Amino acid sequence: MALAVKFVLTLIFAGVAFMLVAGNSLGPVVVVAVAVTVVNYLVGDLGELPSYGNIWAAVGDGVMGAIVSWLAALLIPAFLVTLGSLALFAVLTGVTEFYFHRYLMKDEKVAP
Repeated sequence: MALAVKFVLTLIFAGVAFMLVAGNSLGPVVVVAVAVTVVNYLVGDLGELPSYGNIWAAVGDGVMGAIVSWLAALLIPAFLVTLGSLALFAVLTGVTEFYFHRYLMKDEKVAP
């Protein structure tokens, strides 16, 4: 359930940053949201969060989200990003991940 919530939040932020700001269509935005969710879960939630704590993991998730989005723009011709859309996505993701990590650490049913 927590991973589904993480995906929905990432999709909303990707929609705001990459559809409203950068003018992309829904298809590539969904692909990017899936990729960012997977990377942020595997690297951020399972790796950085237990090792470095909430603040660094949240910052890392925001930066990783921007990097994955930028790489997606290089690989998907129909997906365009701007510096502003990447920055907006990174900030929205990082701030939300800070609170999401707090939930993960409190909930006994959720790993890590």
